Amino acid sequence: MKDLAIVIVSYNVQDYLDACLTSVFGSRGLSFDVCVVDNASADGSADMVAAQHPQAVLIRSAVNGGYAYANNLAMRQMGIGDGRADYRHVLLLNPDTRVAPDDLARSVAYLDSRPDVGVVGVKLMRQDGTLDLACRRSFPTPLVSLYRMAGLSRLFPRSRTFGRYNLTYLDEDETAEVDAVCGAFMLVRRAAVEQAGLLDETFWMYGEDLDWALRIKQHGWKVMYWPEVQMLHYKRASSSRSRARTTAAFYRSMLLFYRKHYARDTFFLADWVIVGGIMVSGALAYVLQAWLPSVLRRLRAGAPSLLL
Repeated sequence: MKDLAIVIVSYNVQDYLDACLTSVFGSRGLSFDVCVVDNASADGSADMVAAQHPQAVLIRSAVNGGYAYANNLAMRQMGIGDGRADYRHVLLLNPDTRVAPDDLARSVAYLDSRPDVGVVGVKLMRQDGTLDLACRRSFPTPLVSLYRMAGLSRLFPRSRTFGRYNLTYLDEDETAEVDAVCGAFMLVRRAAVEQAGLLDETFWMYGEDLDWALRIKQHGWKVMYWPEVQMLHYKRASSSRSRARTTAAFYRSMLLFYRKHYARDTFFLADWVIVGGIMVSGALAYVLQAWLPSVLRRLRAGAPSLLL
């Protein structure tokens, strides 16, 4: 049985994917297979994988069915989730990450040392040297989300009350049990997957990793943030190519997560406020992403029609 099944989902990020795979295949100290799912890219990513990294299993998806859909394609092919897998653990890895030669072996060794742990996430760093805050999170309960949307988490990041969204009150070098970690690097014990099931494909992008962590925790497993491994994450390399669409996906996922896990226990008046708040915030964010950039470009070009 191999140590690790590595799943990488790619969409129009050929250069990032090439570098990521090069780093992954330079890993040492463990046995693993890699499955790349190309989500109907138009930049030649799939052909690059076939030519440059033939040791990877390549799935050419005819459609961009979303992040959960693509990960599940790979996990099903590798026998994960139905008891057929010849792997001890599975790793969801974004193509805009880079791993050092010992990163994967060390992470697997940590998971092996903690039989009570179902999920491990590592310290993800942005290009500018700052922490990717999404690498350790609380579940977005209505109260936690309210603090976030009201800006209180940014105003009081060290507060244990207001800073719960990204756990900003914790030392970034402190190992901690958390609610969830980022799907950019999500190391999951296969036994936990067998119990909780695969990713929920209702989530097109965003929220599926939170939902998976919650379901895994519901089966008694712990989720750990383990900063002893530090990894570079070129944030939103794929999603930046379609900001408006991914912004809409983020708020849709927020609404799906709320309805799936919290709506049934929420008083109906509060439910109206929460749903309305998410929808209004999402609509405003979508308009700003889809419309404002073009307006600003025209203003800079001196288009007089915008001044009438």
